[in-house]
Amino acid sequence: MTEKKGPDPLLASMSPEEVRAHMRTLGYRTQNDLAAAIGVSRSTVSLWLEGKVGVPRPVAMLLRMLVAAQRRPF
Repeated sequence: MTEKKGPDPLLASMSPEEVRAHMRTLGYRTQNDLAAAIGVSRSTVSLWLEGKVGVPRPVAMLLRMLVAAQRRPF
């Protein structure tokens, strides 16, 4: 019998607070900085930070992976 697992946290979307925290961790000081780094418009980042539009799962996954990679010793 296989064990039922919850959803993979890497595939979940993220809250505006988590976006802000990841921006700080990754050194992006402005919405424009983050937008340019991931290839979206500044207004899109603004909508995420205001909670008006959800962060797409692939973007959430990318940000979490970047943070994890930054924390990982090489």
